Amino acid sequence: MAAIIGLCIRAKLQDAPPSRRVLPLGYKLDIKIEEGTHVNADEITKQLNDKERVAAALENPILRHRVMECIVESSEFIAFEG
Repeated sequence: MAAIIGLCIRAKLQDAPPSRRVLPLGYKLDIKIEEGTHVNADEITKQLNDKERVAAALENPILRHRVMECIVESSEFIAFEG
């Protein structure tokens, strides 16, 4: 669950469509899972900050769908997916 939450945060702040992006282009974003809050905190932190791993995760249609649900309002989600 922590990985999905982290992917949603990254997508909302950095990777969302321009109309939904929170941070402007050019900012570096580091997402960290606090020590002791998850058994695999270090591993998840590494995954969330590795561009290739994030891209690979978002190639999974189920994960991509969940992340898009987090960052786009329902009426826009249908148009974004299509």
